[in-house]
Amino acid sequence: MDHFLYQDGELFAEDVPLSCIARQVGSPVYVYSAATLRRHFGLFRQALDWTEHLVCFAVKSNSNLAVLKLMGDLGAGMDVVSGGEYRRAKAAGVPGERIVFSGVGKTVAEMRLAIEGGIRQFNIESEPEMRALSALAASMGAEVPVAIRVNPDVDAKTHEKIATGKAENKFGIPISRAVEVYAEAARLPGLKVVGIDVHIGSQLTDLAPFRAAYAKVAELTGVLRAKGHAITRLDLGGGLGIPYRRDNNAPPLPIEYGAVIRETVGHLGCEIEIEPGRNIVGNAGVLVSEVIYVKRGEDRDFLIVDAAMNDLLRPAMYGAHHDIVPLVEAAPGAAVQPYDVVGPVCESGDTFQKGAELPGMAAGDLIAFRSAGAYGAVMASEYNSRPLVPEVLVEGDHFAVIRARPTFEEMLGRDSIPAWL
Repeated sequence: MDHFLYQDGELFAEDVPLSCIARQVGSPVYVYSAATLRRHFGLFRQALDWTEHLVCFAVKSNSNLAVLKLMGDLGAGMDVVSGGEYRRAKAAGVPGERIVFSGVGKTVAEMRLAIEGGIRQFNIESEPEMRALSALAASMGAEVPVAIRVNPDVDAKTHEKIATGKAENKFGIPISRAVEVYAEAARLPGLKVVGIDVHIGSQLTDLAPFRAAYAKVAELTGVLRAKGHAITRLDLGGGLGIPYRRDNNAPPLPIEYGAVIRETVGHLGCEIEIEPGRNIVGNAGVLVSEVIYVKRGEDRDFLIVDAAMNDLLRPAMYGAHHDIVPLVEAAPGAAVQPYDVVGPVCESGDTFQKGAELPGMAAGDLIAFRSAGAYGAVMASEYNSRPLVPEVLVEGDHFAVIRARPTFEEMLGRDSIPAWL
């Protein structure tokens, strides 16, 4: 459930009309619902209330400081994959002991930043990274908690660009080599092995791949404990999908996901970490856009809107679907017609949806791309010198701009022309 509903024929975010936000802030604009964020985070906590746990929000899904502050105030940990995300989590007030550092390419500078600022654990992705972290920690007189990410070679049955747990993916070490890698980790100075990490992909709509991966983690835990490793923490990643299409069957609920965790690893007595992002913030956000033109083509009509692929990249990058709805609700039984909804960027890939069924639209009408809270603003760019889209957070009957649209002067000011030109 989210808090974007029609009231008296107009689409609201909680108790604020989206058209009001568009008028005051301009379009396109991202809008997030605080109530939805709180509700979705609470569902994950409830799903794991049977054991000691930490729900770490995946910062890569939405890194706005206000969103991170809201999540942190609820008690969320943070899963970061760069020094920049670490800095954002700390700037939002999240203490280092609730920050997990993941990612395949951690630099020594990023490791130093996290050691100095405090860290819950590093999720080690490779042996060279493990040795680099050991050397750095030892030189700093520190001992840092680590979990080693294992690749269980489980097909997550998701889009190939967001699958991370198959043998050919770049993530983690092969689970077949885990014993020898953990043995080396135990010998290296500056490292304290505390657990196992696994993450098999994103937007999973079936629990079977989770069950298969976690069963392998349970078996590995027993093997490693038998060899003397104190495995007290299991980081099980994220990846639970959301319903991008309202007319499709809903993905599994967090409570069902929690039941799979309990079934597969609950007997081990480990603290559980999970790292949801999309399932918390995806349906907590929409992208509001205005129709610029309705263009008649040879065999179709185009709805040309002021949002573009640089603002919401997922359709162009993944062929992803976002339900598109008008801000003014169509009357019951009103006729609809197909539109190809496209943006103004000079790329054929700047197409959000082909044949979207909408009521008759005209220039100036407003639409909303639903389920746009995750991997929306964070993946945006200034391609075609288009300013980044502003972000707005709604709380009840009021809202605040939590990232302003940059001016063209600010954009131009980031460039410099050398004196010799």
